[in-house]
Amino acid sequence: MRTINSIIIHCSATPEGRPVTVQQIRQWHLQRKFADIGYHFVIYLDGSVHTGRPIERAGAHCKGHNAHSIGICYVGGLDRNGKPKDTRTPAQKAALLSLIRELRQRFPQATVHGHREFAAKACPCFDAKKEYSQV
Repeated sequence: MRTINSIIIHCSATPEGRPVTVQQIRQWHLQRKFADIGYHFVIYLDGSVHTGRPIERAGAHCKGHNAHSIGICYVGGLDRNGKPKDTRTPAQKAALLSLIRELRQRFPQATVHGHREFAAKACPCFDAKKEYSQV
């Protein structure tokens, strides 16, 4: 198993309320010449958690941090005009918290971050490090 020291939160950068599937994100990433979907988990609007890339394999979600991280993407992140916005539904918030807790039990040394800490992006459109600092 890989050594995991970070859990990095992302958004799909899609408009609020628009459903997106793991299969769609996989297609986007394959079109960008990725080997597979870059994220390990995707959280749908209804809060269901779906597996993307197996966690045994390095992701393709955060340049320079893929080897030792797990990438989680929630569907959304943009308002209806395409501007960054925390669009997480209550179900997504609950699922994200639950998944982070589960991963932190499995990888207690891992810290939680937002993608924006490592790239000049708004992603995930909220301060993940602050929100999950006590998890």
